[in-house]
Amino acid sequence: MDSRISVTSPLVILHGDEMAQVAFDHILKKFVNSRLDIQLEEIDLSAENRLLTNGQVVIDAIDALQRHGVGVKNAGMTVNRQQLEDLLRKHPDVDGNNLHPLATKSPNGAIRKGISGNITREDIKFRNLNIRRPEWVGRDIEVDTMEFGGIKDSFNQLSMATGVVKLMFVGSSGDPVELHRREIRKGDPWLLATNDLEDVKAWAHRFFQRAIAEKRDVYLGLKDTVIPGYDGAMRAAIEDIYHSDYKKQIEDLGLKYFYELIDAQAARIVSNPPKRALWGVPDNTTGRKLLKLVNQLKEFGIPGRGAHVSISRMSAGGGDQYGSFNMAAKEDGILKVIVDGDEKHARRVRKGDPMLLMSNDREAIKDWVLQVFRDASRKDKEVYFGLKREYMEYDEVYSDVITEVRRELASEDTPPPSFMIMRPSSQLKKMITDPPRNALYPSQNLDGDIFSDISAALGGSLATASSIIESKDGTMLFEAPHGTAHDLYLKYLESDGKIAHFNPSALIFALANALETVGEREGNEPLSQYAVQLKAALTDTVDSGIVTADLKGKTVDPDSEQVVDMIGFLESVEKALG
Repeated sequence: MDSRISVTSPLVILHGDEMAQVAFDHILKKFVNSRLDIQLEEIDLSAENRLLTNGQVVIDAIDALQRHGVGVKNAGMTVNRQQLEDLLRKHPDVDGNNLHPLATKSPNGAIRKGISGNITREDIKFRNLNIRRPEWVGRDIEVDTMEFGGIKDSFNQLSMATGVVKLMFVGSSGDPVELHRREIRKGDPWLLATNDLEDVKAWAHRFFQRAIAEKRDVYLGLKDTVIPGYDGAMRAAIEDIYHSDYKKQIEDLGLKYFYELIDAQAARIVSNPPKRALWGVPDNTTGRKLLKLVNQLKEFGIPGRGAHVSISRMSAGGGDQYGSFNMAAKEDGILKVIVDGDEKHARRVRKGDPMLLMSNDREAIKDWVLQVFRDASRKDKEVYFGLKREYMEYDEVYSDVITEVRRELASEDTPPPSFMIMRPSSQLKKMITDPPRNALYPSQNLDGDIFSDISAALGGSLATASSIIESKDGTMLFEAPHGTAHDLYLKYLESDGKIAHFNPSALIFALANALETVGEREGNEPLSQYAVQLKAALTDTVDSGIVTADLKGKTVDPDSEQVVDMIGFLESVEKALG
């Protein structure tokens, strides 16, 4: 007789890459296949399969989520230039010149946009963690950012008409060439940003020279995988200068150079700060936020964290940098933005200059604000919005929508939760250095990505948080906020699978959340109870002192900890589940 719990509704499973996928396979075997009679619609979203299917598998994932309504997504790689070249060499039949963007870009944004979903990231409530804050007061870390260009010097406004926004380029031929077009509605915000590549190069020289003069380790942070034509173009120029002019000098001084995606690097520097470093963040809007945070940390340090932090990322409209059109200019010329037939802005660019056009959907913004207020009301959270509304028409629309939603809720005798609007830099500082008891921090997409990683790292580990993507129609996708753990995967391969260090907590929690949602929707009490028990088994395991290496020394009683590898941890959770 089959003792497994019978489940009527299918569950969508989106597979990923590297060490996270090794863990996911074990989790599905232990906690799904052996215990549930459930149909899984499994889709391989690995970087390799996205390439081989020319992105079609991403569309398949969106379709499956829309049909079934609940899914679990594992972490996947977003390939950089070198990784893409390696994959193309491995698969010579793939035409690298005719790849769909979905074949190489991160699938996350496309999936969120496809299901019109926004992200909420929350701390998992482990009771036994007592994170020892790194000593920040007096720490000698400086942030260096560009003063001009980019979004700081963008042209941005609200569309006065419903129609099409077109990005046109007039080069040496004199004929206008359409680079990009997208539909836009009246009231939607749009923004054009460019950077002068020569300014970027001049900044890079000053940045490396300062590091050498002050004898600091060098850190560079950008988001080249998601914004390859903008951040990627800047990274290439900066690293060319590093390798040709400064690498030997830096190494001869015994200094080190590090490049990492800005979200991962922000988390690493804040949670495990070097003693002396120069952190280069060329994007000046991000750079100024992180500069202010670092200065605050050096003065006041990081307080103990009894607070429960939640971060909601605005993503459904495909807005800000993640939904942008971005590329480097192929020649000198004039860039023009045409909205519904009228020229709204023009500026000169030179060959190689990074260019970015982004917009957002006012209705999607409204859906997000409603979701933020619903979530905060349901869980009794204070809300702290971060907006640059003083000088950004692009952000002003968010403020208008918040006021609109507030009035609508009040007219329905449903007052919104307590909320404040502040600058994003103040929002970030409050979240890290002065967190209230139970707060929700709504952020635009790139800010939310960076803030989430910082918050998760300060919570003990990126594996101690959960991530929920929710759409207006009720589609729910649960995932872990961490990446694929490339370094740990290399050790796993080198040891022939004998060394498996990875914290699977966030993946277990995401699976349990998904199963609980399925149980609620189909009125399946045994399934709902099992999901709750799985969460309890996870937290009970950590509370008993059984932890993976990333949490070593972070419990209330480090002397009684039992540090185990990934397999040992999963076996302990399985034992606690009974």
